[in-house]
Amino acid sequence: VVKGRDTVGQQINVTCEVQQLLGNNRVRAVAMSATDGLMRGMEVIDTGAPLSVPVGGATLGRIFNVLGEPVDNLGPVDTRTTSPIHRSAPAFIQLDTKLSIFETGIKVVDLLPPYRRGGKIGLFGGAGVGKTVLIMELINNIAKAHGGVSVFGGVGERTREGNDLYMEMKESGVINEQNIA
Repeated sequence: VVKGRDTVGQQINVTCEVQQLLGNNRVRAVAMSATDGLMRGMEVIDTGAPLSVPVGGATLGRIFNVLGEPVDNLGPVDTRTTSPIHRSAPAFIQLDTKLSIFETGIKVVDLLPPYRRGGKIGLFGGAGVGKTVLIMELINNIAKAHGGVSVFGGVGERTREGNDLYMEMKESGVINEQNIA
């Protein structure tokens, strides 16, 4: 965490993730928030811990930034359980090695590009072709038919689309108290 004040006297707190130790008390790091006002020589605090985010049932139906801070104006997350953002893969014995096709419940998707159960699904397409509607249907069908949990990760400008998706899902009832309880 970089702490200090900028040239105008505004408080600055920038969380960074160390990627490389360069020696002589220098590191190469990635800033996880805006770096406005950041200058050389500012105080750096080593937390000694990896970046961790809240996990568990209290996080279902919520929107978080990369630091695990809620950004949906629903108040703090009621959980004390956190998990580091980087961790080891599950042991091989924990994985389901049985190959099976994941049925989405959408006939054209199940027919053309069958998805493997336990895999990742991504959609690419131009503006206005129905990606958001398709993702919303996938998430809805996964929750109802399989009792699964869906995670939407937005990167860069796509976080706006994630917010739009969240609002549409709230309005249509895909995200409600029964689905996330």
